[in-house]
Amino acid sequence: MGQLLLGLINGSFYAVLSLGLAVIFGLLNIINFSHGAQYMMGAFVAWMLLNYLGIGYWPALILAPLIVGATGIALEKLALSRLYKLDHLYGLLLTFGIALIIQGLFRNYYGISGLPYQIPDLLSGGQNLGFMFLPNYRAWIVVASVIVCFGTWFMIEKTRLGAYLRAATENPALVGAFGINVPRMITLTYGFGVALAGLAGVLAAPIYAVNPNMGADLIIVVFAVVVIGGMGSIMGAIVTGYGLGLIEGLTRVFYPEGSAVVIFVIMAIVLLIKPEGLFGRTA
Repeated sequence: MGQLLLGLINGSFYAVLSLGLAVIFGLLNIINFSHGAQYMMGAFVAWMLLNYLGIGYWPALILAPLIVGATGIALEKLALSRLYKLDHLYGLLLTFGIALIIQGLFRNYYGISGLPYQIPDLLSGGQNLGFMFLPNYRAWIVVASVIVCFGTWFMIEKTRLGAYLRAATENPALVGAFGINVPRMITLTYGFGVALAGLAGVLAAPIYAVNPNMGADLIIVVFAVVVIGGMGSIMGAIVTGYGLGLIEGLTRVFYPEGSAVVIFVIMAIVLLIKPEGLFGRTA
């Protein structure tokens, strides 16, 4: 039970990060390989707000995603918008290069040692569940992740704004004919996906040491989650993120040596049986 709960906590990070990737790919057809670096930026922005400006955790939950999302908007306007008519490979290579640049800049300035970020007083302590001691902050991560994932799914699938976004993906010329500024919508959508990565970084900061490599260590797993769920599938990203976190936790109980690769084994099996992913649509 303890490992299942820890797996659920890991799955919460997988779900939020893969959700951002799915939003960007599903609506913009961009393979955003800089997502891990943007996740790392979210953690660093929260750390800098606290240590340089004295701004604590709760305001950082709002400010850091906005700041990271703004950098995503700048990236989309200055670089990615020039690649939409080209093959997906160009966007992947560009975002991969940008990720290396971001990581290099933070590594040169802050080094590779982790920087501590204090858990807010309101979420300190924990609960004795009998089979394990659950820190309040880790329980908060699960709750916050569920709220973010459900809210994003509802916005995209059940609101008029989400309908505009999906329509702009399918037929931008027709949507533009109705007076909707499609380029602005695309830019804001990319910024929103990047802001989700920044939010995940803020949530991760008090648990993991804030360091330039924290995104690089996680992004490969998150890409595997997105592939298993189905590239661009919002529901697939959410369900698969939580599910694979639980499977990873169970694997640590029955076969600890395989816990680091179980997600990639599942990805290989899914690609062989259903290449479009569990929730993906056949092209």
